[in-house]
Amino acid sequence: MSTRFNYDRLVELYAGYDMTPGASEIQGMLTGLIATGSEPKSDELMAVLADLAYDGQSIPTELKNLLQQQAEEIEHSLGDHDLGFRLLLPEDGEPLPERLSALAGWVNAFLAGYGVNQQSMATLSADLKEAIEDMVELAKIEFTEEGGGEEEERAYFEIVEYLRVSAMMCYTELGRKEQPANQPPKTLH
Repeated sequence: MSTRFNYDRLVELYAGYDMTPGASEIQGMLTGLIATGSEPKSDELMAVLADLAYDGQSIPTELKNLLQQQAEEIEHSLGDHDLGFRLLLPEDGEPLPERLSALAGWVNAFLAGYGVNQQSMATLSADLKEAIEDMVELAKIEFTEEGGGEEEERAYFEIVEYLRVSAMMCYTELGRKEQPANQPPKTLH
């Protein structure tokens, strides 16, 4: 993700708008929505975000613009051939409990966004079905305040990487908009 959308900056910006979810949760929700087919610039996306993340109130124009920019960047990074998508989480130097809390929020919010557009798992590939089931299990885990050793750090990074790849897989399978075969790709001049 661009440095414009780093964790600390978004925490500060969202706090200014009294957003109920945190920065990781907003990114998780946006990722779940976009990975399952929501358009970043759509009014429907903003309506869902208003319901899920802004207590059903109308989203102020400045916040709407910020959310749409973040959604566009998420869509771009999910489809990036260089696998550029990254979860928006506290920096690695922050205490592990803080990072785990943000990670748990990201997973729960991703599943909420996923559930808006994807009601049935029957049509999913076996790999994506397993990834979604794993996310559901991760969402149930209660993280303790203890830990922070090398083994816990390694497990944290493995989970983050697994979620990152799973989100990209979800986008590839459910969200990516392919060009029709009879239509040439658009050329920018």
